[in-house]
Amino acid sequence: MTEGSRLRVALLTREYPPEVYGGAGVHIEYLARELDRLVDVTVHCFGADRRGAVGHRPWDLLRGDTALEAVSVDLAMAAALGDAELVHSHTWYANLGGHIAKLVHGIPHVATVHSLEPLRPWKAEQLGGGYALSSWCERTALEAADAVIAVSAEHRRDLLGCYPAVDPERVSVIGNGIDADQYRPVAATDLVERNGVDPARPYVLFVGRITRQKGLTYLLDAAPLIDPGAQLVICAGAPDTPELAAEIAARLERVGEARGGVVWIERMLDRPELIQLLSHAAVFVCPSIYEPLGIVNLEAMACATAVVATATGGIPEVVEDGVTGLLVPFDPVGDPSRAPRDPEAFARAIAERVNRLLGDPAEATLMGEAGRERAVEQFGWGRIAEQVRSLYERLVPA
Repeated sequence: MTEGSRLRVALLTREYPPEVYGGAGVHIEYLARELDRLVDVTVHCFGADRRGAVGHRPWDLLRGDTALEAVSVDLAMAAALGDAELVHSHTWYANLGGHIAKLVHGIPHVATVHSLEPLRPWKAEQLGGGYALSSWCERTALEAADAVIAVSAEHRRDLLGCYPAVDPERVSVIGNGIDADQYRPVAATDLVERNGVDPARPYVLFVGRITRQKGLTYLLDAAPLIDPGAQLVICAGAPDTPELAAEIAARLERVGEARGGVVWIERMLDRPELIQLLSHAAVFVCPSIYEPLGIVNLEAMACATAVVATATGGIPEVVEDGVTGLLVPFDPVGDPSRAPRDPEAFARAIAERVNRLLGDPAEATLMGEAGRERAVEQFGWGRIAEQVRSLYERLVPA
């Protein structure tokens, strides 16, 4: 980098708006926006070119094999980075692209880890043999990266446990953030009503992908124990597999028959819908069994809604138990599935905490207000971008 010039950074990602289905895509959207004020950023994503990003398509011969498609996109990305002075990849889908760019162009590689493949064995249901390839891509890239970013302190511990060859000195903790100007309580309810939810009745809200990681099955196990006077609103789409989608659909049907008041929004919400639903929920529930940090909890907190969430991964670093919400104790089995050792007890604990807040709206309101204050003060994207820029500058001095 020449004196007085801005560092040229390539961000590599699978997801970028409007094609965002998970927390990593949300992270990239806001991080790229804030970094653009500090460095010269070019985003490279999977798919077609779009506003703010260069798109890369998989090779036609590999269509239908998710893992091999990802590797082909990684190669295309690496070939396009000749002008970059640093490459920053996100998730296993793009980490190998960052690694190859480092080798081919001789530039530093920063890898942000949003989850860890060894701790997501259920991905084998989605990827088949491609799970072994995704794990290889992640391990190869992380072990050789110049710097690795974990999104929480607990996530850093998990990362070093999974990949002991990674030098701890190269692993930093830089969390996810929230745009609290965008995610804030709103009074309007038209989009809530349009989705079949009665804003005059309290409702318990879940938002997440249909994947084992998000723990939706345990919330559905808890549902019969939750106050029947409250609606249960499930915003869940993008299933990992057709089989898992069918399993969740069948469970939701049984829950609806048993207690009523169940609304299933089977698609990804646009942002105005999400903000309205979060703003008017009595309680937001995050029953994840694996969550490196959990942007969705920050979104709920920024909308001043009390959170009930599993005490796992980085969630306790976001949700302050008894202050911004209630944490559900979690005792997982010893294998990588991280299933609760006693699923029935876990479901009961979820229901107990949800019912506590449903039964005490004043307490829920106070927790929601404290959650917004915490989101605003500690999780702004500008602060996070400054930390990332500082890391870049250690690798590419001016």
